Amino acid sequence: MTNFKKILVSVSISLVAVVLVCGMGGYSQAFANSKKVPVYRVERNDGYVAISFDAAWGADKTRQIMDVCESYNVKATFFLVGFWMEKYPELVAEMATRGFEIGTHSATHPQMSKLTAEQCNSELLSTCRQIFSITGKQVKLFRPPFGDYNNTLLSVCEQLDLMAIQWSVDSLDWKGLSAQQIAERVQVAQSGDIILCHNNSDHIVEALPLIFQSLQLKGLKFCTIGQLVYTQNYVVDSLGTQKPCN
Repeated sequence: MTNFKKILVSVSISLVAVVLVCGMGGYSQAFANSKKVPVYRVERNDGYVAISFDAAWGADKTRQIMDVCESYNVKATFFLVGFWMEKYPELVAEMATRGFEIGTHSATHPQMSKLTAEQCNSELLSTCRQIFSITGKQVKLFRPPFGDYNNTLLSVCEQLDLMAIQWSVDSLDWKGLSAQQIAERVQVAQSGDIILCHNNSDHIVEALPLIFQSLQLKGLKFCTIGQLVYTQNYVVDSLGTQKPCN
């Protein structure tokens, strides 16, 4: 085979892979042995970003976070761990009642790349049922604990119709940063970014007004992650950017 023919074959295979992925609306590669990638950010130019809060330990600031979000007309996404929900079911119900989005953050917050497919399924399915039993709403989003994932986990997500979500802007609020330092880290956000925060970090309540004011001054708007992402006819590239299929 000539070099020119080899190039044509390679291009044809690549095009078939893209068509397959776009048709499925799935993760980045079409072949089972390829590395799957969650959504880190979304390719869109309309100025929308999403802010999220992971909840695993503590709840003292959770209601204040919701209050501040509402005062700036922001609807955030909360990713909840199963044992946290068992301890604070009234806050889970309040989140749903107040219009915040809820995703699963696993049942026990393990390093899920070390689990079997059956264990991953149990972690996710049990918390989806837990959230539904409290809120009556189906769960569509999952954030892996520690941001840790592998193909096994993402394949289970596909089977459960869950979209795995990472982040593109990390507030590092859990490190004890001041409100100003947290806000400065988040100020880099651009259209399509997903912001990571935590519900019980030291200065998150004081940081949120600074975050909302600075990003709104940049012309950015807030929506939930479920509103930010594409739910069909999309591809996720190797860097985790979700793009629509044109």
